[in-house]
Amino acid sequence: MVSLARRAGHLEGYQSGYREGYRLGGYQALLERIAGPALPSYDLKVVYIPQGFESIDDGIISGLRAMVRELIIGTPGSITELALREQPDVVLILNGLHVFPDHFELQMQQLRERGIRTAIWFVDDPYFTEDTSRLCLHFDYVFTHELSCVELYRQRGARQVHYLPLAVHPELFRPVHAGPAYQSDICFIGNAFRNRAALFDALAPFLKGKKVRIIGGFWQRLARYKELSPFVYSGFIPPAETVKFYNGAKMVINLHRPCEYGEDNRNSLHIAGRSINPRTFEINACGTLQITDVREDLSVYYTPGVDIETFGSVQELKNKLAYYLAHEEHRRSIAMKGLETTLSRHTYAHRLPRLLDILSVQEAAARK
Repeated sequence: MVSLARRAGHLEGYQSGYREGYRLGGYQALLERIAGPALPSYDLKVVYIPQGFESIDDGIISGLRAMVRELIIGTPGSITELALREQPDVVLILNGLHVFPDHFELQMQQLRERGIRTAIWFVDDPYFTEDTSRLCLHFDYVFTHELSCVELYRQRGARQVHYLPLAVHPELFRPVHAGPAYQSDICFIGNAFRNRAALFDALAPFLKGKKVRIIGGFWQRLARYKELSPFVYSGFIPPAETVKFYNGAKMVINLHRPCEYGEDNRNSLHIAGRSINPRTFEINACGTLQITDVREDLSVYYTPGVDIETFGSVQELKNKLAYYLAHEEHRRSIAMKGLETTLSRHTYAHRLPRLLDILSVQEAAARK
């Protein structure tokens, strides 16, 4: 005779499988309705130097490859040699931090002296202004995803500075099947910057009894680490795993890192963060309800309560987490709308024409 516990297990597994099938079926129907943007074509030969941010680099490379005449991928250590050999219309650098050599600025100056145009897209702003406020002077074009840094770079003397928000690579961040190992009520992925550790310390009593995932580095900073440690995985996970955890969560919390100068940042200029991080787009592209803190430009891309949720305090976050755990249909409807908005407006295929338009106009003027 089958035990009650076994019957309950079968029922729970059946219900979980049904919900997952229902979820993916709904998303597939949505994806079939959304037409990708018409991709313009640019008569540009581009050398692209990745930062090593896989989810961003791959999205940019995919978009560029579909739009420019020729795309060549380099490495931070091969820029000068590659550019002098290939003679591109422009060398585009992502970020220029962390993995780039000490003589990087000199390399850029050498390329400009040889008539090769250079561009950089800063995607870590405003957390490294000690470095980026110096680097910006060595490029013909400066793009930044951070509103606060546009005027900073202009004041420092950069001639062409443009605000260019980040986006999502939909071939990576998308609705996928998430097995039991990836499922949770509440998920957070990211390093334990001080504000994040403080948030989860405050949430600890509320999280008790719930299925929670906290993934990233430095979570030993938690004052209540012993209490929260069953939820914590301390370490890096690749983007493909991140996608599964986002898909398996009922809700994902997004909390932007603090901007204060100190052990986590090189923002000695004390520039405030006003723009959303790439995680905002990536979570929504997985079709999961996101609850995020508010940055100034958030409302340009999403509408709180429609295709994303927001919080301004620990208590508001608790209230919304509790509400959406109890109201599955409402949770799913916002998540579905968030996916639709993201795929319709916020992929790299939507972003890159702005960058390429600027480069093309200037390149055409230079050829005259």
